[in-house]
Amino acid sequence: MKNRKTQIVDLALQLIREKGYVAISYDDLSKQLGVTKASIHYHFEKKEDLGLALMGKVQENLEQFLKLIKSSVMTVEEKLMLYFERQYAPLSSDEICPISSLQSDFASLPDVIRVKVQELSEFEIKVITTILTDEQGTKPANQSKDIEAVVYTVLSCLKGALQYKRALGKDVLSLVQTQINRLVKS
Repeated sequence: MKNRKTQIVDLALQLIREKGYVAISYDDLSKQLGVTKASIHYHFEKKEDLGLALMGKVQENLEQFLKLIKSSVMTVEEKLMLYFERQYAPLSSDEICPISSLQSDFASLPDVIRVKVQELSEFEIKVITTILTDEQGTKPANQSKDIEAVVYTVLSCLKGALQYKRALGKDVLSLVQTQINRLVKS
């Protein structure tokens, strides 16, 4: 069984995917976990502390993924598919990427959280850049493409697909994945 601190972080991560960081409260967490707000405060004195723990968990997952793809022999398309499967496929139709959720709340976040969101965003860019480059740091397909532009395109398409999935109730993620693979191959 998970310890209480892990339960709090996991539930908060789920709520951030659904409602955003600004919209969740310790009251939400305590009611859903069946504990007092004091119990939440015991583990995370301030909401910022919880936010930092959440981002730490997201970063840890991305770091594990990065290690996995660096230690395996896969094509760019296989790495992208694995990224899709690990980062986006588990999300329900009403959830979005937790990084996107924090980015959308950016203007309302405390400074300490903003800094961590920027760092996490940069790390996410690093992960996608690593996926799209080979060991020598060059793109495997068309060498003339600007890798930074492709990385932003991939991330924007994926995160936008999740928003459309949420708003329309239509899973467009697989369509977007197919187009991203075409882009990478060209």
